[in-house]
Amino acid sequence: MRERIIAGNWKMNTLPEEGAELAHEVAKAVKDIDNVKIVICPPATHLCHISNAIKGSNVGLGAQNVHWEEKGAFTGEVSTSMLKALGCQWVIIGHSERRQMFGETDEGVNKRLRHIVKSNIRPIVCIGETLEERQAGDTFKVLERQIRIGFEGVEMSGNSGVVIAYEPVWAIGTGLTATPEQAQEAHHFIRELLSEMYGSENAAATVIQYGGSMNEKNADVLMSCEDVDGGLIGGASLKPESFAAIVNASSMI
Repeated sequence: MRERIIAGNWKMNTLPEEGAELAHEVAKAVKDIDNVKIVICPPATHLCHISNAIKGSNVGLGAQNVHWEEKGAFTGEVSTSMLKALGCQWVIIGHSERRQMFGETDEGVNKRLRHIVKSNIRPIVCIGETLEERQAGDTFKVLERQIRIGFEGVEMSGNSGVVIAYEPVWAIGTGLTATPEQAQEAHHFIRELLSEMYGSENAAATVIQYGGSMNEKNADVLMSCEDVDGGLIGGASLKPESFAAIVNASSMI
């Protein structure tokens, strides 16, 4: 049976003290759940504060991005060793906002991923199509390109720890959500592609999250889909009660 993983992407929200309080409230709200991996990914400025706030809890700490080198002249970047020193066990890469606003490419995602898998941090690799691409019938073409380029040269096995987050770009922060049928169709395609690339056993063991306006009202329906293994949560992760409700929904499936 695959892991269930619920991760909260706080994006550029809260100040460090506010974040620490939010993290503390989240940890308190989910303390009795032991069959779901729970992760929060705050801004980089908060990592030290939040590492302390969740110490001893069942909540893991993640970052929102990382560089593919360990040190050097890379102004504004952070390395995996820096993240690990602050207690990070997870990192998001390839988020559509990074791709669209900051010019990140499939090749850049690949460089990050190849480095991360050697670092003992678990990557959450985001993929997904825009509304224009979906309307043009290119959803599968886009997903295949992002995976084939993003995972080129990457070793994948059942214990590799790599997580994929399918996030239809048209559903991120818009209030729109993929239907369960749309989500399952995309997740099934991703798993079939992984099976072709890495074998059916490794594909079956890979966690594929859904992201894109998942909230406490639709989480149970989305996560009931056969190939949906959790969620990468945006806005709802900033509300402890909403995030806890999503975690609880996942624990009941």
